[in-house]
Amino acid sequence: MKIAQVAPLTEAVPPKLYGGTERVVSWLTEALVAQGHDVTLFASGDCETSAKLVSGCPHGLRLSGIQDHTASHLVMLDEVRRREKEFDIIHLHIDLLPFPLFQICHTKPL
Repeated sequence: MKIAQVAPLTEAVPPKLYGGTERVVSWLTEALVAQGHDVTLFASGDCETSAKLVSGCPHGLRLSGIQDHTASHLVMLDEVRRREKEFDIIHLHIDLLPFPLFQICHTKPL
């Protein structure tokens, strides 16, 4: 399967320090790749992953000192939305922010 994993831009995946969600995204992404899935990780550019990485920003935003992450996340989510047809599954790990963009996503039978 072609799977998109969309992580918060707050921390790297896996996180260098704090970051529970980012740690789980890392474990899940690496397990899916190990099972032979074609996984694309949308996250910060300082991630360490065996998946294809699409960088939403160069470094995790919290350690870069950026306080408001909304604009960066919206830009990344726009990229995911434009590429939605490339994936069988899009797994969003960013709370409610993506909801308005993805509620009308096209679905395809598995």
